[in-house]
Amino acid sequence: MSLDYSAVPRMPDGRTALEHIDSVAALSRAVRVPMGNGGTMMWHIWGADSGKPILLLFHGGSGSWVHWIRNVAPLSQHYTVYAADLPGLGDSDPPDDVRDIWSVTKCVRTAVEGLLPKDRPFRLTGFSFGGMVSGHLSTLMPERIERIVMVGAGGLKATRKPGPKLHKLLPEMPAQTLADEARRNLEILMLHDPAKIDGVAIHMQIMNTTRAKTRSRDMGIAGALSNVLPQVRTPLTGIWGEFDSTTYPYIQERIDLFRALQPDFEMNVIPGAGHWVAYEAAEAFNAELIEVLAR
Repeated sequence: MSLDYSAVPRMPDGRTALEHIDSVAALSRAVRVPMGNGGTMMWHIWGADSGKPILLLFHGGSGSWVHWIRNVAPLSQHYTVYAADLPGLGDSDPPDDVRDIWSVTKCVRTAVEGLLPKDRPFRLTGFSFGGMVSGHLSTLMPERIERIVMVGAGGLKATRKPGPKLHKLLPEMPAQTLADEARRNLEILMLHDPAKIDGVAIHMQIMNTTRAKTRSRDMGIAGALSNVLPQVRTPLTGIWGEFDSTTYPYIQERIDLFRALQPDFEMNVIPGAGHWVAYEAAEAFNAELIEVLAR
């Protein structure tokens, strides 16, 4: 059954959200890369032939490269940007086990080895579930990754304030119901200021969550990132939204967790932003990430 996006608000210039998403994607090179299990992993590359340092972007749970839609162009002024659709999410095929973080990560490793020149190190930024994958990947290819920036990383065994449950989005929902429920989920989990929720965010939420196969939430509940962090030797830095729904008001607990393993760990907090800080406070986030990666 096809999804009805007709109730998703349009852009200020009258375009649909999908037209805007497609216009950003059109500036990239889309590449499918084998990931070792018979499936392929989708990547979008901005500045493919620029010769600039390489930056990989791993999106959040039930997401896709669109989590970085406000970041890829500014970041590509400084880096060759590779934005992944992680296995079982976006346009990528699933891993062998959609509930196992190592199954996901091994597919990513195979794809990265086939995608990037063997002699080129890279930097990595992982949002939420992407932070979990980043930590695991660093244990499989530590010599290649120069730094990981964790953005609202999931899978940490740390205190989380209870909140309302998200509602499942279903293709058979009427258009207005689908848009309203997507907005509700974004308000609960992703953005701190409801006024910042626009048509692109709503379209993204519907499109990504209804096709997600990988069960990232199960991995997060199991504390997947905390389990692997003691083995991570790659330097880590954090960027969090001040009011991240997965963290607030317990951010110091996360800082202490990272610093127990890497004493020079630096946490950078973006004021007024929620979990999806790279979208809600894109300008501040882009400037902070560029500065962090340049140090």
